[in-house]
Formats: sequence, C-alpha cells, structure tokens
Amino acid sequence: MRAGRILLLLLCLNVITFGVIADSPTCPASDLGSGCGDSDEWEGEFFPGIPKIKYEGPSTKNPLAFKWYNADEEILGKKMKDWMRFSVAFWHTFRGTGGDPFGAPTKNWPWEDGTNSVAMAKRRMRANFEFINKLGVDRWCFHDRDIAPDGKTLEESNKNLDEVVALAKDLQGTKIRPLWGTAQLFLHPRYMHGGATSPEIGVYAYAAAQVKKAIEVTHYLGGENYVFWGGREGYQSLLNTDMGRELDHLARFLEAAVAYKKKIGYNGTLLIEPKPQEPTKHQYDWDAATSANFLRKYGLIGEFKLNIECNHATLSGHSCYHELETARLNGLLGNVDANTGDPQTGWDTDQFLTDIAEATLVMQSVVKNGGIAPGGFNFDAKLRRESTDVEDLFIAHISGMDTLARGLRNVAKLVEDGSLPDLVRKRYKSFDTEVGALIEAGKADFEYLEKKAIEWGEPTVPSAKQELAEMLFQSVL
Repeated sequence: MRAGRILLLLLCLNVITFGVIADSPTCPASDLGSGCGDSDEWEGEFFPGIPKIKYEGPSTKNPLAFKWYNADEEILGKKMKDWMRFSVAFWHTFRGTGGDPFGAPTKNWPWEDGTNSVAMAKRRMRANFEFINKLGVDRWCFHDRDIAPDGKTLEESNKNLDEVVALAKDLQGTKIRPLWGTAQLFLHPRYMHGGATSPEIGVYAYAAAQVKKAIEVTHYLGGENYVFWGGREGYQSLLNTDMGRELDHLARFLEAAVAYKKKIGYNGTLLIEPKPQEPTKHQYDWDAATSANFLRKYGLIGEFKLNIECNHATLSGHSCYHELETARLNGLLGNVDANTGDPQTGWDTDQFLTDIAEATLVMQSVVKNGGIAPGGFNFDAKLRRESTDVEDLFIAHISGMDTLARGLRNVAKLVEDGSLPDLVRKRYKSFDTEVGALIEAGKADFEYLEKKAIEWGEPTVPSAKQELAEMLFQSVL
C-alpha cells in the first residue's frame, strides 16, 4: 500500500512537471522585454554561427557542408537541383517539440517564447526563411494550422492565417515558393471522426471551408502543389461505419476541391498522400494502388497525382521503391515525402533518409519518370527526440540531401554501365518477337496461343539471375 502511494505521488509530480514544461512561457536569452509573446521582432540571426551551406565534396570532414549534393552540377541531362527540388517541412522543422506519448518536449529553440500567438508565428516564419536561405533550397511545405494559430472561430482562424501568410509572401521574394500547402484536418477534436468522412455534416462543412482557405493561400504564395493527407479519413471499427457512404462523401469532397481550384485559377497539382493507418486503424488511401483505384472509380484519375512517403510505404507492407513504381506506372507520381522508418518499430517514425541503397532505388524511379516537377522531395522528417542543438536541424537536412544526391549519382553509374538494364531486357527477350508483339498489342487470342503452345512444346524457362542483379546494383553503392 505504501509503495502504491509513493508511485501515485511520483506520477502526480510527473504530470505537474510536464505541465510546467509544456505551458510555461520561456522568453529567449536575448529578452525582448516582458511582452516577448507580443512581438515578432528578433535581434540578429536565428542561426548565428551557421554559414550558408556549400558543396565541399566527398572528402570534406565539415558536417555543415555538402559532400554529394552539388546543386548546379549536371547529371543525366539535368542539374541536381532540378532533379531534387528539395523542400523544408515547416511542421517538423519549426513545430517539432520532441515530445512523445511517454515524455515531455525536449526542444526549446532560442526564438520560442512558449506562446501560440500570431506574433510568435511570424517570428517562426522569419526563422524558417533564414533556415531555407542558409540551407540553399528554394521550397517549403506547410499545414495551415502549423504556420498560424487556430482561432476561436473560423473567421478568426482565417484572419490569423492571412496575417502570417502576408509576411511569408514578403519573405519569399521572387525565388522561394511552397512546394505544397495543405490543411490540418486531424489535430482538432472536431476532426476525431475525420473531416471529409465525418458522419457529422457540420464537420464536413467546416473541413471544406478550411480546405478552401488553404487552397487560396497556397495559390497566393505561388505553391506548386496542394496535398490531401487523410490521417483520420478512415475508421477504427466497421461495426459503426458505413464505409460505402464515407467513400462517396470523400469523393464528393475531392470533386468540390477540383472545382474550386479551377474556379480561382489555381494551376497547381492536387496530390493525395497514401498511408495505411495511424492514427486510424484503417485509412481509405491505404497505398498507391488503393488510391489509384479510388481515383479511377470516381472519375478523378486525371485531376490528382500521388505524394509518396517512404515511411508510409513500409507501414503498408511495401518498399518505397514499390510505391514509387506503382505510382509511376499509373501516371500518378507527383511528389516524394523523403523520409524513412525504423525496421524495428511499427509506426511512423519520420526519420531522415540515410540509406544509400534505398536512396538509389528512389532516384531510379524518379529518373525513369523523367523527374517529378512540379513536385519535388519534401523532407517530411524530424530530428530524434534526443537531438536538441539548433545545428542538428542543418545536419539532418544536409545528410538527407546528400543521401539522395548520392543515390542520383549511383543511378547515373547504372545507366552508364548498362549491365542491369540489359539483364532486365534479356529476361523478356522472348516477347521481342512477332508473337510477343501480337500479345502486347492485344491481338493474340486463346485459340492462337493454344496453337503456338502445341507447336513449341514444353518451354525452356531461363534463370532469373536475381543474385547477379543484386551484385550489379550493389557494385555502384
């Protein structure tokens, strides 16, 4: 009994401590005065001591320099920056706290004052653009409620967003723009059953209004794409769910988005981001194939492409390469959220991609696709909870950019050598014949093929040479 009371006391103290850490305003060291949450001003740089990141080559020991990513170097007919079109994710980079279900936030960036005010949002936006400029990229991504605080009413939320977006427009200048924008339809309690698939019509209407505004501001900022990620568009149990009706409602919602996009003259690409589960048990856009089938069923196949996230691919039981190829072969590859998961965990860990082999496979799909513009590579990835230095933000992005750049260089080696593509071509050489041409043209019926089977007799089946294929692939890493 005494041990139980002690444990209860410790738990209470932990809750109190968490509340203090999470809620107490913490003004920066260069104190702007007692009303630090009332101003977006900031003295000096947000990232002092960190220079503009430059390419120094593979031999450099400088962690704040690129080893493999040389933006203007031409590879396979394009500059590296045009293959990559890198983007910084605002939510992970500037709203990530390091908190998890078992622990309080661990990150307290110097510019944060502990408030969720409009002034603080504007200060973060200034930090965002200093980071982008020092990193040397010209794209960023955002959720509406990440960049501006939710208000007590929809009108107040829109007013907050307009104020922050006006600053972002000014800070962007002529060279920087969003790779994509989106609406956050998963955090607020109103969206606990989903937005477009909620059984409550008031929530459906509110979600539509929020997406309408998010499309408008993405258009205003020159965003090249707009993403739909249905984190809560799914179900926890089929016992209380009319799945057919929810899917129909989702389709009507997306149709309305297409119509509004065209009405306001927004020419950006609409993207659906597949994910199988988390936070729901089952998400309706489970994977690339499921999403493609949904788009075909509802006549939306020409209006949307897919934003493939590598960690979501593995959650659905596929490799990132598989999902990229599925999207590409369906003419739907629109963007890549560049991250990875931990093979020892079963959830969306959103880690920076550092696996050279996986990066090479990812870039192989992108090269086969001829690039992914107007999409790109968005780093939907976050620092580990234990990484708490400001420079870690740069190191993580540099590592991710170098990894994909190295993957591109490896693909160029594979193309130049030609052995792996030749091995694949030879596997299918029997179809490079008159009969094969008839089959592929849809002109060989079963009667004709039966005659050929009798004429040819028992076929000789050659080796797949999988081990050789793996050897050739590994040789460029």
